[in-house]
Amino acid sequence: MTRFFVSPEQLAQNFLVLTGENAAHAKVLRLQNGEEVLVCDGAGNECVCTVSDVSPGQISLVVKSRQLSASEAKVRASIYMAFSKGDKLEHVIQKATELGAAEIVAFPSNRCVSRPDEKSLAKKLERWQKIAASAAEQSGRGVIPQVLAVDSYKAALERASKADKAILFYENEKATTLRMALEADSFTSISLLTGPEGGLEEKEVEQAKNTGLQICTLGSRILRCETAPLCALSAVMYATGEF
Repeated sequence: MTRFFVSPEQLAQNFLVLTGENAAHAKVLRLQNGEEVLVCDGAGNECVCTVSDVSPGQISLVVKSRQLSASEAKVRASIYMAFSKGDKLEHVIQKATELGAAEIVAFPSNRCVSRPDEKSLAKKLERWQKIAASAAEQSGRGVIPQVLAVDSYKAALERASKADKAILFYENEKATTLRMALEADSFTSISLLTGPEGGLEEKEVEQAKNTGLQICTLGSRILRCETAPLCALSAVMYATGEF
């Protein structure tokens, strides 16, 4: 069923009107009167609606039923990824959204090559949020993950540590695997933190440990900065019964 996202205020009404990008998308799909569509508020609530009128620039809908989204993961997973070069972060945002991440948080670290200033970061965040929204629509999500950035590595660690389980991945860790960390105890929220292209410095790993994050390995092979978070997220979704 075709899916559209609107504001929570719009979804609360019994009659909805799709305009702007939603109306343009509906036109491309050639929606006709009587067809059913799914309308979501991006926060886990959705409505099954019937198209009642197709006019230039807008599509009118009548709400048939309301429900909570059944496509959201049981565990709230947050991806913390250091700023990276090129479009690597965009790739992670798209794929992490498809896999079920609740949010993606970008942060600076000592070896980051990419360090966007305030103006360019604002533009990037706007683009990143649109990528998340598009991926949520395509993958049948009921929630659009929030994409945000914090201004320091310390802030990222402190925010990540608030989850039931917070993990930092480090290529020089040999003892603790992700499987061991996931099987240690139950959790309903998890933070997964990965470094930039050059990896995290040893003192940064110690800082994470002192903040309460568990240090884990993702195996004997070194993964690229855009591969590691998606690998970890996939493992979490499998371990918690999503696959």
